[in-house]
Amino acid sequence: MTNGDTVSGRVISPVLVGREEELRRLAAAVSRPPAVVVLEGEAGIGKSRLLAELAARPETAGRLLLRGGARRIREPFPLGPLVEALRGAEEPLARAGLSPVAGALRGLLPELAPVLPPALDPLDDRAAERHRLFRGLAEVLRALGPVVLVVEDLHWADEQTVEFLAYALAVPPPGLSIVLTYRGEEAGAVVREVTGRPADAVFHDHILLKALDVTQTGDLAAAILGESGVTADFGAHLHELSSGLPLAVQELMALLRARGALIRLRSGRWARKAVAELDVPPGVRDSVRERVARLPEAARAVAEAAAVLQAPARPADLARVCGLPRADTVAGVDELLVSGLLAEQAGAVAFRHVLAAQAVYGAIPLGRRQELHARAAAVVRELRPVPLGQEAHHLRQAGRLADWVEAAERAAEQASRLGDDAEAVRILEDVLRHAPLDPRRRGRLAARLGWAAAQVLRPPQIIGLLTQALETEQPGPLRGELNFLVGMLQERLGEDSGAQRRTIAAAVGDLADRPDLTAWAMASLGRPMDPSVPLAEHVTWLERALETTPRVGDPAEEVFVLGKVATSFSGYGDPRWLELTEEVRRRTGGRPRHRQEVGAYRSIAENACLAGNYAVAADLLAAAMRGAAGEESSREPLSRCRLVALLLACCRGRWDGLEEETALLLDEYGGRPFDRLGAEIVAACLALARGELDTARRELPEVTGTALVQGAYELLPLSMAAFLRLSTASGEAGAALAAVEAAVEVWEVKGLWPLAVRALPALAEAMAAAGRRAEAAALVERVSAQLDGLDAPMAAAALAHARGHLAADGADAAALFRAAAAGYDLLGAPYEAAQSRELAAAHLFTTKPTKPTEPDPAEPAAPPGRAASSGAAASSGGAASSGAVGLSRPSDAPGLLLEAIAGFRELAARWDLDRAAQLARKHGVTVRGRYPGGPQGYGADLSPREREIAEMAAAGLTNREIGRRLFVSPRTVEKHLGAALRKLGLRSRTALAAHLGDPRSDPPGTGAANGVAYP
Repeated sequence: MTNGDTVSGRVISPVLVGREEELRRLAAAVSRPPAVVVLEGEAGIGKSRLLAELAARPETAGRLLLRGGARRIREPFPLGPLVEALRGAEEPLARAGLSPVAGALRGLLPELAPVLPPALDPLDDRAAERHRLFRGLAEVLRALGPVVLVVEDLHWADEQTVEFLAYALAVPPPGLSIVLTYRGEEAGAVVREVTGRPADAVFHDHILLKALDVTQTGDLAAAILGESGVTADFGAHLHELSSGLPLAVQELMALLRARGALIRLRSGRWARKAVAELDVPPGVRDSVRERVARLPEAARAVAEAAAVLQAPARPADLARVCGLPRADTVAGVDELLVSGLLAEQAGAVAFRHVLAAQAVYGAIPLGRRQELHARAAAVVRELRPVPLGQEAHHLRQAGRLADWVEAAERAAEQASRLGDDAEAVRILEDVLRHAPLDPRRRGRLAARLGWAAAQVLRPPQIIGLLTQALETEQPGPLRGELNFLVGMLQERLGEDSGAQRRTIAAAVGDLADRPDLTAWAMASLGRPMDPSVPLAEHVTWLERALETTPRVGDPAEEVFVLGKVATSFSGYGDPRWLELTEEVRRRTGGRPRHRQEVGAYRSIAENACLAGNYAVAADLLAAAMRGAAGEESSREPLSRCRLVALLLACCRGRWDGLEEETALLLDEYGGRPFDRLGAEIVAACLALARGELDTARRELPEVTGTALVQGAYELLPLSMAAFLRLSTASGEAGAALAAVEAAVEVWEVKGLWPLAVRALPALAEAMAAAGRRAEAAALVERVSAQLDGLDAPMAAAALAHARGHLAADGADAAALFRAAAAGYDLLGAPYEAAQSRELAAAHLFTTKPTKPTEPDPAEPAAPPGRAASSGAAASSGGAASSGAVGLSRPSDAPGLLLEAIAGFRELAARWDLDRAAQLARKHGVTVRGRYPGGPQGYGADLSPREREIAEMAAAGLTNREIGRRLFVSPRTVEKHLGAALRKLGLRSRTALAAHLGDPRSDPPGTGAANGVAYP
């Protein structure tokens, strides 16, 4: 070309620019199977181009490349990206040997029926069916040999696709490499969690694609032009307009070329003609629209049809949508392919990028757009299987609302049937918000929406839609069902507890023909939700639920109701909870399988934990997690088990890695205020113990107030105890007591002291500090009397702990605190035990020698699991009578303090450890070793949790199996295992197994010298 010539030709760079290192990492990763590589980046950043380059790399030679992607318009047919990837694999599968389990894929992949084994007999359990389907997919990937499976746009994927990827990455076929792409701004916690924690054997790389810089933008423009470079001014201007987004660069270059706005200088570089003429908006919308406007009429019509369809389409289907003869359609498709707007995909065509499709779609006038959608609906209806989601979408956009409702209802039914509750919620919510519906249909769809929303981790704000249906005339049973669903969702979303109770109570009268829902509603009313309702009323509802349960008829639903009743009885200290728990175990054989059975085990475990029955809680929760792990259609059951595991770990002092697990769960439950409250409380309590006082001062009063407002009275003692301890230590006991006064009133009204006794020591300490000692002593004795004969495992230790704060004599106080420590030891509550020993030591340091306090032989110590009677410990002025008290001599103080310090060190409880260390310095007690602070205070030695995980890994357990046993996430296991390997200088589990074959040494802070035996 001569000076002043304009460029014509391609708009796609023939070479890769600015991505050489990313391509090298991607190719290296897929050549090291099993492997998973994540390509993360915004729309138009170049993920698809990088994958295209990968296919030509020598590292992929001999590897079968399977490629599928999720779509913006989702179908109520799960595993779509996997189906797309495998559809063309008939030829290589014909040469592979498949096990019979691959026959489970016949319904999912009818195109592969000639090469698949015979179909398997159907299973009664949906979770088992889903698991078998996953096994079939894994078997096919194994049989295909070295495979690179590419799943694009994972941020749009259905839940079951994400679940399968987690399954495949947990135990991957040896020759499988997986490449996943997603937009970081649209990828939720579930997607990130799956891709962020594969099995140890899986090579993992996460490649974040960033925008091009000014130099790379200029290089890309030059590559498109086929020349050595562009001027610095041109490159800078192009970068400013495109923000370094490769797609925007390409589209802007196409526009400039079409305008003839580029000139070649004598130097051989390219420049723009005039600055004013080229000030196009940042982005691609206007450039794409101008490019389309310059195309022939047939190409413009095809572009509009492709934009409306939003999915790869065959030329014949595009012809029917755009209304052109086939020859004109083919000519238009060719024009669009040459222009670079469309790309070919396995015999179909689609826009090269969604941004271009959206730009074209937005320019179509309303009338024309509705006509195109109507034709598109007719086209997709003839596909097999019918893509119901696409059909519903096109009918709605065509303005055919009645037909849209019919198609949407079918799509929601399919989604629910296949376990994709999130998709069912999206479809039904859209219909209820925007479609004209008769009252009966509105009520029926609203009920289906309520049930689907109850199964998802982040339910939308849909209570208004259910209430709207209730405002129209509905049959009694449907009205009762809707009221019950509203009450249940009000609880999940943390709404007013009194409103919850009134709504659920209103449902009971209409549910006479639904004994399953009647019993469930009655059991819900037995939970202490409304502060104004006395204990007797709750117990009455629970007993009515038990009377109704035999009429339910469904074994799993009956177990669920029994579990809810047992949970509430546990909180009230009613011994019947143990009988009901044994009945639940008997009916399920100790192995919950159905979601409702898992829910029963989990809910009993939660209240058993909060009451101090830690061993029972751990057994029940372990069984629940095993059952939840088999629920492939939803992550909800397992995630809720992890919430309970968080509480149990907090109460038992298993704090290693707890902050990380807490953060994960808080993210997962972002839309569920009530369910996430337990994780919020754990986070606030840990902040105090770790010495993060600014965080604790901010969060503890907040979560305590939230628990009170939401009626989470079972969780309240945990945060309230920490809040009162911090306030008392800060000289703010009076203000804190005023803030929690309402909680004490609720506990008294509802008889919740079997749970709330956990907070009694902190409450008594705060009241004494505020000059209300006599009032505190009266409260302690009143609580002791109320607990007499109830099942309250924490009572004996907590009552002695509280009385210690009120004792007038130092020796008596020390004896009470030592009794409390012994009781906490029996329960397995190391944090409270260490606090009690520190308090005992503090009082003994200032006490003159006294005579031993002899135990009363007529009053033995209360066994774990039963409340101490009112005479089990002396009043606030006397010593405890438990035989666990022992001698009360000042000479015992150093030993008690060292035991407390060892306990705090083991827990990495910096706030408490600093306070205890100050006490030691004050009284001249030498503390061996130096605590560096923070959770990792073990130096080169293994922490107890690191050793525990290392031994399980050496025994052959996977990260996921270890996580289930310890109630932590696989990511937390990976973190601790990696730390253990680094400390030991090892590189593999095999080496770890050989190393740990020798007798293990006691980790720091344990052993006989500290009075703590490592298990």
